[in-house]
Amino acid sequence: MNYLSNKLGFLGIDNKFKIKEKAIVVPFGLEKTVSYGSGTKNGPKEIISASHQVELYDEELECEPYKKIGIKTLKPFKIDKNINKALKKISEINKEILKKNIFPLTLGGEHSITPGCIIPFTQKYKNLCILHFDAHADLRESYNGEKFSHASAIKRCLDHKNVSIISFGIRNISKGEVSYLKKNSSRINIFWAKEKHKWNLNNFKKIIKNKTVYLTFDVDGLDSSIMPATGTPEPGGLLWDETLQIIKIAAKNSNIVGADINELAPIKGFNSYNFLVAKLAYKILSYKFLCKN
Repeated sequence: MNYLSNKLGFLGIDNKFKIKEKAIVVPFGLEKTVSYGSGTKNGPKEIISASHQVELYDEELECEPYKKIGIKTLKPFKIDKNINKALKKISEINKEILKKNIFPLTLGGEHSITPGCIIPFTQKYKNLCILHFDAHADLRESYNGEKFSHASAIKRCLDHKNVSIISFGIRNISKGEVSYLKKNSSRINIFWAKEKHKWNLNNFKKIIKNKTVYLTFDVDGLDSSIMPATGTPEPGGLLWDETLQIIKIAAKNSNIVGADINELAPIKGFNSYNFLVAKLAYKILSYKFLCKN
């Protein structure tokens, strides 16, 4: 595997810093099935660039988490135009990372990356719970004739019988998806955005307790007031502090084994949105490695 130098990689750490890595950031700007706004192919590059402005010290955790984690960034590479071949590639990359017992964090690209990302996890673990942040349920069998559409990402994950889902922030769902949800309610637990004021996070803590978890974060799960830089922004979503609270609960009570962040479509001149996602990525890694019971 070919890596960027520390200075050019995620967080822009001094090249003199050397520590055995526990996490690898994988830029994977797949953009094949977007159905509204475009630009997700530029997400990884802009996230990594913005990460160079993220403060390395975390005042909540009272340390510089990167010094305890060790983070390498894979060099960007050409992504096949055929979506099946592209998803096979990210699956192979994650499989290689998992063989080294290292944590992969994939930066998308569109949400259709997730079914490819999780394949080696479904093979390694008896049961896999996907913690899913999104405005959309993504439970369609296909969309615009494409079964690997971003609108079918979670449905493709559920094709694996050992996968269950916990979703946060859903506020956009089709009639057909509701029918599927009702038939598969034992595998899908949704914390609806419309009920945010009465979410019971103690219940979430019990649901996720001791599970093996893969985290997938579609940035349109965030409220459009703080995250308009995405192909399908939606009002009524998650805000920053409540998002971190959910991730922290998961990190403390389960084993998060991998993650992806997707659907950032950068807006030229509005770097705050890229910065938000870069900081979110750092927080996910920090909580994963520093917030265990």
